[in-house]
Amino acid sequence: MATPRSESPAPADLGTGAILPFLAITFGLSWGILGLWMAAPGPMAALFGEISGSNPSFLLAVYAPAIAALMLVLAQGGRAGLARFLGRLLLWRCAPGWYLVLLVGMPAAFVAGALVKGASLTEPLAVGWGPLLGLVALRSLTGPVEELGWRGVLQPLLQRHMAPLWAGLAVGTVWGVWHLPAFFLSGTPQSAWGFLPFLAGSVAVGVIVTGMVNAARGSLLLPVLAHAQLNSPLWPDAQPNDTVFFVALAALVVALDARAMFTRTGAATAVIPPVSDPLR
Repeated sequence: MATPRSESPAPADLGTGAILPFLAITFGLSWGILGLWMAAPGPMAALFGEISGSNPSFLLAVYAPAIAALMLVLAQGGRAGLARFLGRLLLWRCAPGWYLVLLVGMPAAFVAGALVKGASLTEPLAVGWGPLLGLVALRSLTGPVEELGWRGVLQPLLQRHMAPLWAGLAVGTVWGVWHLPAFFLSGTPQSAWGFLPFLAGSVAVGVIVTGMVNAARGSLLLPVLAHAQLNSPLWPDAQPNDTVFFVALAALVVALDARAMFTRTGAATAVIPPVSDPLR
C-alpha cells in the first residue's frame, strides 16, 4: 500500500491544544446525557421517550464528537475553514487494497465471527427488506457522523506528535472508552455486549481506519464508510467473536503497511487543509 505525501497544517488550522477542548466537549456532552439516563431514567423517558437508537437525546450524545469538531473548526477557521474541513469528505483516492479491506475484509470479520458464534448469517433479513433498508439509512446517519471528530480532528492532531500506529491505537482506545456508559443502559445495542471485547475491537478498528485516512491524504469519506460497515444491520451480531478477526485484520494491515504506520512522514496532520491543497 502506497505511502501518502506529507501535509503541513494551514496557518488557520487547529493547534494541538484543541485536543483537550475536543475531548471535554465530546465526553461532557455524551456522558452528561447518558449519565442523566442512568440517574433519572423515568423523567428522561417522560421527556424524550424510551431510549433507542432513534431517541433524540441519544442521537445528541452520539453526535457529540461531530458537534465538538464542527464547533472548534468553525471557531478557528470560520465558514471557509469549515468548508475545507468538510471537503475532506471528497477525498477518496488511495491504493485499491484499502477498498478491499473496507468492502471485503471488514464484512468478512463479521461473517467469520458469526460463524464461530453459531449465529445465523440470514438473521438480519428476518425483519424484512423494507425495515432493514430503513435501518440501514438510519444507522448511516448516526454512528458514521462521529468520524468528523475522531478521524477528522483527533487523529490528525495526534499524528503531529506520534507515528500513525500509536495515534490509531490512542484514538481507538478513546473511541472505545467513550462508549462505556452505553453498556449500562438497557435499550442500547452495547447493553448486551461485553465491554472488554468491544474495546479491543475498537482499538483494532482504530488502527485499520488510520491506514485508510492516511492513504487517502486525510480522507473523512473512508472512515465514514468504515464506520457505516461497523454499524450496518446487514451483518449478523457476531460479538464478541468478531473482535478476534478485527484484531487479525489490524495486524495484517500493520504488516502490509508498516512503512507508513511506523513513521510520521506522510501522515495526515491537517484538520483544516491548506488552500494550496487541491482536495482531489
